[in-house]
Amino acid sequence: MQAPGLAHSQRLQRGVTLIGLLFWAIVIGFVAVVGLKTFPSVNEYLTIRRAVNKIADGGATTVAEIRSAFDKQKEIEYAISSISGKDLKITKEDERVVIAFAYDKEIEIYGPVYLMIKYEGRSR
Repeated sequence: MQAPGLAHSQRLQRGVTLIGLLFWAIVIGFVAVVGLKTFPSVNEYLTIRRAVNKIADGGATTVAEIRSAFDKQKEIEYAISSISGKDLKITKEDERVVIAFAYDKEIEIYGPVYLMIKYEGRSR
């Protein structure tokens, strides 16, 4: 026979079950894998955006100069591999050169499962 206080304290105890712990470990592990696989792609996008802003502020005026400058920047920045100078859309707005770009990136998560990210941006 148990003491009445002991039975009452056992009912109030709470904790994480083994199944709950495994569930959260799987969820956190999946999010970590997706994050680690997408980080290089996001880094590439930010590098492209930085290069486009640098070229737009640099004073290049013709389409050929801008594309050539981007290709030179691409040779310097090892992270840029998804687009080249010919993929840039170059326009003028209010006497300012505007460089826009857009591309898709597929990231393999596991086997036949892929994550598709659509990137687009333009100079300031």
